[in-house]
Amino acid sequence: MVTLRQLRYLSALARHGHFGRAAESCAVTQPALSMQIAELERTLGVKVVERRPGEVFLTEIGREIARRGDDLLTASRDLVDFARHRAQPLTGRLTLGVIPSLAPYLLPKVLPLLQRRFPELRLELRESQTRQLVTDIGSGALDAALLALPAGNRDLDAIALFDDVFLLAVPADDPRPESATVTVDEIDQSRLILLEDGHCLRDQALAFCATGRNRAINLGGAGTATFGASSLTTVIQMVAAGYGVTLIPQIAAEIERRDARVKFLQLRRPQPGRSIGLAFRKTSPRRQDFEALGDVVTEGVSGKAAREEAPA
Repeated sequence: MVTLRQLRYLSALARHGHFGRAAESCAVTQPALSMQIAELERTLGVKVVERRPGEVFLTEIGREIARRGDDLLTASRDLVDFARHRAQPLTGRLTLGVIPSLAPYLLPKVLPLLQRRFPELRLELRESQTRQLVTDIGSGALDAALLALPAGNRDLDAIALFDDVFLLAVPADDPRPESATVTVDEIDQSRLILLEDGHCLRDQALAFCATGRNRAINLGGAGTATFGASSLTTVIQMVAAGYGVTLIPQIAAEIERRDARVKFLQLRRPQPGRSIGLAFRKTSPRRQDFEALGDVVTEGVSGKAAREEAPA
């Protein structure tokens, strides 16, 4: 009989491509993991792994078994969640992903409120780019993720939480006053600094700038400056030093405007922006949890909870 333990070990082996690292991720010894994989092969009557010195590869049938096994592991976790979390929302373990352009600005608003409202919640956070978060939700490695919608996966559902408009960050000595509004055609796209490839914020900024009359510029190539930055704070430091300008979400500007060397200009209506939401598997039984989490996030962003709980 194939066991969930064997499927879990096979999934770890598929991710790491190494018996030692796979065993470490499963908190077992390497011989124990290897023995279970061998037992899985005997039960199924096929070879699922190809062993080589220092590395291991899944066979073609092994990759398909691992894929189907991941579906079974996800279903088993959902079954446990269904039974464990029916009584009250946001108790026990919840794994939550957050995109990098959101995590350092949103989490300080939300985490204290979550701790006060749901003391039985054991929250585990992971910061990563959208593509990886979507993959991890689908595989069951994450329960949900805070990201920019749409998530781009038909197997995921989402709750829209709030809109986050973009501002134009420029050096403080820019002649335009902070009360000025800027059109896309007034942005010098040759000085536009963006995050590295893979960040959804980069793609959103490029899409907005491509609506202007200067869209013939090779956006993302010679027409824009990319420094391999993975954080908005690094990009803002480049702007502060006079290397260019950037588009920044309003939720980040609230923190980054502490640097007096930078100022933020409004963009002409309709203002570009992004819709932030909570994405999760359609099959997950924890929608009640996600709705409660979404309520806390919107309260944290609006500042309503902080005003209500502040002393008179």
